[in-house]
Amino acid sequence: MTANGWFQILLFFALIFLVTKPLGIFMARVFNREKTFLDLVLRPVERLLYRVTAVDENHEMRWTEYAISMLLFSVVSMLVLYFIQRLQYYLPFNPQKLVGVNPPHLAFNTAASFTTNTNWQAYSGETTMSYFTQMAGLAYHNFTSAAVGIALAIALIRGIARRQMETIGNFWVDLVRCCLWLLLQFCVVGALFLVSQGVPQNLKPYDKVKLVEPQQVPKVDTAAKPVIGPDGKHATDTITTQTIAQGPVASQEIIKEFGTNGGGFFNANSSHPFENPTPLSNLFELFSIFAISAGLTYTLGRMTGSQAHGWAVWAAMAVLFFAGVTTAYWAESRGNPLLAGVDQRPSAWQSGGNMEGKEVRNGISNSTLWATVTTDTSCGAVNSMHDSYTPLGGMVPLANIMLSETVFGGVGSGLYGMVIYVVLAVFIAGLMVGRTPEYLGKKIEAYDVKMAILTTLVFPLVILGFTAVSVLKNFGTSSILNPGPHGFSEILYSFTEGAGNNGSAFAGLTANTLWYNTTIGLDTLIGRFLMIIPMLAIAGNLAKKKYVPPSLGTFPVTTPLFAVLLIGTILIVGALTFFPALSLGPILEHLQMMAGKTF
Repeated sequence: MTANGWFQILLFFALIFLVTKPLGIFMARVFNREKTFLDLVLRPVERLLYRVTAVDENHEMRWTEYAISMLLFSVVSMLVLYFIQRLQYYLPFNPQKLVGVNPPHLAFNTAASFTTNTNWQAYSGETTMSYFTQMAGLAYHNFTSAAVGIALAIALIRGIARRQMETIGNFWVDLVRCCLWLLLQFCVVGALFLVSQGVPQNLKPYDKVKLVEPQQVPKVDTAAKPVIGPDGKHATDTITTQTIAQGPVASQEIIKEFGTNGGGFFNANSSHPFENPTPLSNLFELFSIFAISAGLTYTLGRMTGSQAHGWAVWAAMAVLFFAGVTTAYWAESRGNPLLAGVDQRPSAWQSGGNMEGKEVRNGISNSTLWATVTTDTSCGAVNSMHDSYTPLGGMVPLANIMLSETVFGGVGSGLYGMVIYVVLAVFIAGLMVGRTPEYLGKKIEAYDVKMAILTTLVFPLVILGFTAVSVLKNFGTSSILNPGPHGFSEILYSFTEGAGNNGSAFAGLTANTLWYNTTIGLDTLIGRFLMIIPMLAIAGNLAKKKYVPPSLGTFPVTTPLFAVLLIGTILIVGALTFFPALSLGPILEHLQMMAGKTF
């Protein structure tokens, strides 16, 4: 680890701290429907949208109606994306004449993935998706899936803040205001900034250029496995030209980060120079990933009338973030002891350590920072390959997702996931002092705790269930690139990122198969919607409750002690649930690496 590396990490987090309050205030004003500087332009557009779609903006919804509206919107959006993929050959803006996405289970997986803000990709974007599919299909979902997550978080905040009310807002109004006032404004400016850094934004056909020298590349079959020649050696192909993919990249890139989506226009994702060309673009994209999630903690405090509580939640997230990035940075900086005779010490031109799978221009500090940020949230964008990390370094992204991505988390989903843990934390505190737990003036009763427990049980059940079947059956193990504990980690990571709606990968698993496309698609849907319904039930139940003034026996949720209790609750629930699986994967691989054993 170097001083320069830590400076970059601290600079990034300082920017997140500085944006938390102003962005949080702005979001509170938008969703409280208070006047903003954008109203003069956007209010007429908003009214027109309601008139066209027959939405009554003054109609308030119970939590059940809110949930049904969200589910219907998501189902229709998913079906539209599925058919766009299948029919893209007949649709406009397809200069490469790409055929419809095939097989059907790949189109299903992608539709489920982008609808749930997961953005897992079992395909190469530049060779599979037309410009129309990228824009009208994937980018559309990048906006709406992010807006759905934010709307749900706002609905939960209203449930906490309101007293003796049956309603928690209007889903359609929250969705529209999130897209118009928040996402669209930032993305227009952000896309122009990325263009200034060298990110393409056009509708041109791909360019084909002749290589200065022919290249020999390994030949692979349709399953991306090496082809062995008659001599027993790996067969090769001679490449004399290269196709330079381009397209509407900047507009896709900015919402992928700001909306914590993560789906790359290119297969190499944010390590590709067209998606992330400069150090400044790297910092800007990192900032975009955390901005909304950090701001929502301030929105929580402002809308509930307890700003100190919002900062306590923010502080708990910050502690977990630094624990993760420190571990990953330390593990990767140590290097790999199995590389005997290779100098992995820092030098004048590199930071030292394990550079496999990392861009030299990013180095270890920016690579591990990105890996931590993108798995703290539900973003899933990568600027290095997690599959090439050391066992403990690779365990950090995996563990981040296993904590339900509550370390700032996805836009909206991170906050409502954290509030579920808050409910559990104040329940535990109530048990310790022997009285009914309270949260911001609301008594936490059996129904609330049951819904919170149900939410936390869905996540490990779907992950560990699908993983268990995959490691026992040939249709699961046949896709593993690396044997031993690392292969187990590849499968575990795939289902963890799916249920956590993250979308990143260890990248060593051939996932474009009937089994993995189907199960990971179901994994994303279960991880998204079966965790949302209990959360909305809590919101609706809290909104109906009376306000209970705090007393001497009330456990305060605004203190450092509360932040420590909240961190402990998150770690205990995550550790007790997933520690056996981590022991079979990255922890075992680390011990074997230190013992000099390879596979």
